Parts: sequence; structure tokens; C-alpha cells
Amino acid sequence: MKIGLTSIMVNDQDNALKFYTDILGFIKKQDIPMGKHRWLTVASAEEPDGVQILLEPMEFEPSKTYQKALFDAGIPINAFTVADIDAEYERLNKAGVTFGMKPTLMGNVKVARLEDTCGNHIQLIQMV
Repeated sequence: MKIGLTSIMVNDQDNALKFYTDILGFIKKQDIPMGKHRWLTVASAEEPDGVQILLEPMEFEPSKTYQKALFDAGIPINAFTVADIDAEYERLNKAGVTFGMKPTLMGNVKVARLEDTCGNHIQLIQMV
């Protein structure tokens, strides 16, 4: 058994696609119309056949409450690993990404937390 798909709740699929592809550098994998919304997935450009992230629209009311509670508490909805967190921080900061935490050493990892413009915090992790 392995993970093939995970999801991130987003408040705007078009905005999410732009952020996750144009800013973070993921690639669009699937974009299938499904009525009002789409089955919209992205994957790492470094592992295009790896795990896909479903940019899931929030139509279920409790999901909005859950997302807001996580965001207000500063809790990331997901984490992505990077090889050089300081370089990623500089690149994303120059692109206008809002960070709630600059790269910070915590034991044997260095972490940073950013806002994805879709209602979520995302954590970046570098093993050190």
C-alpha cells in the first residue's frame, strides 16, 4: 500500500492552481470538469508520477470551519520537503508569498510556514 493521492481544501480552485503551479512549481496533472467544480490535481515537478494533491473545493460546510480553525491556530494543512529551505524562502518571498514563520531550526529539521492564498498554511521542511 502506498499514498497516491492526498487533498488540500481550497476556497478557490483557479487561485489554488495558479499558486501551486506558478508560485510553488508543481505541475497540473488532472483537470476534469465535475459540474460546478473540477477534479483538479497537481504533482511535484521533481516526481511527476508521484503523489498527487487534489485541490479540493470546500462545499461541505464543516470543512470551512475546520480550515478556518487550522489557519487561525497557525497549523499547516500539509508539509512539503525541500532541499534548501533558505533558498526556497528567498525565492518565494521575492514572489510575494506571505510567511508566518521564517526558516527556523527545530532539532534535526529546519521549517518555515507560508500561506497558500487559498485559506491554508503550508509547512516547508528541510532535513539537516
